[in-house]
Amino acid sequence: MPELPEVESAVQRLRAATVGKTIAKIALLHPALARRISPSRLRSLRGARIADVVRRGKHQLVLLDDGRTLHAHFRMTGDWVLGRESDALPRFARASIAFTDGSRAVLDDPRMLSTLDLHPRGAPLELGLGPEPSDQSLTPDALHAALARRRGPIKPVMLDQRVIAGLGNIYAAEALWHAKISPRRRASAVSLSDARALLAAIRKVIKAATGARYTDDSVVRLAVYDRAGKPCRRCRTPIERITQAGRSTYFCPNCQRR
Repeated sequence: MPELPEVESAVQRLRAATVGKTIAKIALLHPALARRISPSRLRSLRGARIADVVRRGKHQLVLLDDGRTLHAHFRMTGDWVLGRESDALPRFARASIAFTDGSRAVLDDPRMLSTLDLHPRGAPLELGLGPEPSDQSLTPDALHAALARRRGPIKPVMLDQRVIAGLGNIYAAEALWHAKISPRRRASAVSLSDARALLAAIRKVIKAATGARYTDDSVVRLAVYDRAGKPCRRCRTPIERITQAGRSTYFCPNCQRR
C-alpha cells in the first residue's frame, strides 16, 4: 500500500514530468472512474495547463492554471506510469492524461481502488486531515494533547488521518518500535516524553523512506513490519504479529513494553 513516502515520491515524479504542460485529452478507462467525472467536464479540461502538483497527506492535488484541481488518491495499489502517448498502455491503466507535447501520465492500479476527481475553482477541499509529520505545528505538546483525547490503543489512533496526515500502517509500526512504545498502549496514557520520542521516530522513518518504496531493501531497512518470528534488530527477541482494527501490527514484545 502506498504510504506517505511513496506518495511523496509519486508527486515529485508527476510534478517533474507535467508542470507547465497543456492537457490534450483525459480518458477515464474504468467505469468506476468514469462515474466520477462527466464527459463534458472531461472535455473542458482540454487546453488547461498544469500549474503545480502538491501532496496533502496521501492525497495528490494537480493544480490547473484556471484554478481547478484534479484530485488523485492511490488508495491501495495505485501509481503513475509516465511516458509517451505512443507507448502501449499498462495492463491496469485506469486513467490517462495526454499532453500536447506527446507525453502522457497514466494512473495504473491493479485493484482499481484509486480515485480521480475534478474540483471547481474556489471550491474548498474538505479532506479532514490533521498536520503532516513535517509540520512545525505538530510539536510534542500538540501530539500529546491529540493522543490524550483518545482511549484506544496507540497504533490504530496513529492511523487516524485527523491525528497525523499521511501516516500509514507500516511506518506507524516502525515508529513505535523506534520509540520503544507498545502498540497496545492506550493513546491517552502516552506521556509527554513518550510523545516526544514518538514524534522524533515518525519523522525519522518518514525521512528515511521518502524517495523509495518500502519494498526497496537497498533504501529502507524495516525494523519490524512483516518480520513476524524474526529476531528484533535491537534485542534479538522474536517479532510478534497481532491484528488491530483489521490491520497487521508487528512489534517486539521485549523492547516495546512501555
